[in-house]
Amino acid sequence: MPEFSMIAFTSAIEPLRVANRMSGQLLYHWRTASLTGAAVTASNGVAVQVDGPAAAGNEDALVICAGLNPARYDSPALGAALRRALRGGAVLGAVCTGSVLLARARLLDGYRCTIHWEDLDSFAENFPQLDVSRRLFEVDRDRFTCSGGTAPLDLMMHFIARDCGRDLAVTVAEQMLHPHTREGAAPQRLSLPERTGVHHAGLLAALEAMEANLEVPLTPAEVAAHAGLSLRQLERLFHQHLHATPARHYLTLRLTRARHLARQTALPLLQIAVATGFASAAHFARAYRQHFGLPPSADRQGH
Repeated sequence: MPEFSMIAFTSAIEPLRVANRMSGQLLYHWRTASLTGAAVTASNGVAVQVDGPAAAGNEDALVICAGLNPARYDSPALGAALRRALRGGAVLGAVCTGSVLLARARLLDGYRCTIHWEDLDSFAENFPQLDVSRRLFEVDRDRFTCSGGTAPLDLMMHFIARDCGRDLAVTVAEQMLHPHTREGAAPQRLSLPERTGVHHAGLLAALEAMEANLEVPLTPAEVAAHAGLSLRQLERLFHQHLHATPARHYLTLRLTRARHLARQTALPLLQIAVATGFASAAHFARAYRQHFGLPPSADRQGH
């Protein structure tokens, strides 16, 4: 799809190429397609020539690779291609935000699925009927979904091991300098210490409490109590390690989530305000403008 993630695209194909090379056999064959058969430009601006138009109906699997703004490129032609592939017996898959397009076609109903961590909240809001996980990838009967980035590499290692044995999968991983192949249940995001550079146990507990309570924010005293710290200790640790006050950091977390919901869902702005802990639409709009330089309504329209 237009604005697709190049890293997710190549991470899905390259393990298959390496499996063919290392086995000395044509184990996997792929064909790239777009809805029209024309070249498609990735989110990084690189145009990729495809082999032809969308699914012919004789595929073993059809995988949607999307990236930025997936809903913008939904169309009846895509739904027709997906159903044509299903009638031909294909397994359906998605990498990165391709899950949005499978969901919009109602082809993930009744299946476990996942999506890139940045889109998890908006995906769950937009499709409340789905069984959405935070796992790296999900394989559920004849559907598979993958979070994006380099995670398709791990997904394909899973399939290579299933199809051809662990030895070939290990050989492929080693060839690709990917020594720590992750299972589907692995978390998508880095741990808090890896993301923040913080290793102080009390400060990490405070950060965890903030991230877990965006809809109903904790008071500074509650955050400190959760971390086993005094308010003075909490403020000193935030200043020392994160160069911010606890209140400023907490507000940034809430507004970042609000911005993603504003850009990626059709939720009313008042509902987004409530979902991120703001008592009124006016307070939300004022804080949003101060932080991002424009009101949420303008940010939503311009995205």
